Amino acid sequence: MPLQECGLNLNHEQLELKPHGDLLFPCAGYASDLTPVTTIPWHWHEDLELVQVTAGQLTLSLPDSTLDLTANDLVIINSNVLHTLTTPTAASLHSVVFSPLLITGTRESVFAKKYLNPLISDNVFSGIKLSDMEQSYTDWFTQAFSALATDPTGFEFIVRHTLSQIVLALDHTFKTQFHSHQSKRLADDRIHQMLTYVHKHYCDPLTVAMIAQAANVSERECLRTFQHEIKLSPIQYLLKYRVMRGAEVLLTQPETAVSQIAMNSGFDSPSHFTKVFRRYYKQTPSMFRHQQTTK
Repeated sequence: MPLQECGLNLNHEQLELKPHGDLLFPCAGYASDLTPVTTIPWHWHEDLELVQVTAGQLTLSLPDSTLDLTANDLVIINSNVLHTLTTPTAASLHSVVFSPLLITGTRESVFAKKYLNPLISDNVFSGIKLSDMEQSYTDWFTQAFSALATDPTGFEFIVRHTLSQIVLALDHTFKTQFHSHQSKRLADDRIHQMLTYVHKHYCDPLTVAMIAQAANVSERECLRTFQHEIKLSPIQYLLKYRVMRGAEVLLTQPETAVSQIAMNSGFDSPSHFTKVFRRYYKQTPSMFRHQQTTK
């Protein structure tokens, strides 16, 4: 099975719609190169994802943590977890994305109920660096990725076996934490609902009250949840997201004026957009566009 071309197809809630593999074998491998221009935006999917950095530096951002990655680091991102990948310079990576059904066969099997469902439904982790835990994780990933890349006879068995080994090892690691994360699940649900609302309506004039209403919580609980989960206030996150989307449009729509991008990104004036943009990118929008498009 040859490696697939990496590309995101997201709906308005940042849910990835692109299938990985197919119904018969729901798994795919990718070899990708990233630059500061081609960062992977915030998104989520039901599949689990393994990412290994092969060159350069990457930052994996999750709602509750940030992982700085260098060559040979391997991470796993849990099902339905919002995440984004960025790089300060350039980076290359290998990734394997697979549906839980690749391991369990059906949603009602013993493999699902006893092993995989607790890992993905109890929120015991959002994303973790497997390369810091034990060498076996890296060995299993390498075998799975190699099988996807070289397509030997019976590669499906190799991939399913090695990924099952990873799932089983994670089950052993987190077993004592199963069923003890009810409050964490509630917080995750709330932040997911509020982030989804922000991603859908970021260009509108939003308030904390409106964001809180998306999860049916008070403004105070909204502020507490944002601060606890992503270490930013709702408005700080909104501004950061607006700037990120604005930066994306600066590069993908070079004919669009900065003033128009500012308004389309939810800022009340071009000067406000420039002020916030400088805070995150250390340069004006025009300088950023010129620097990135003339490389």
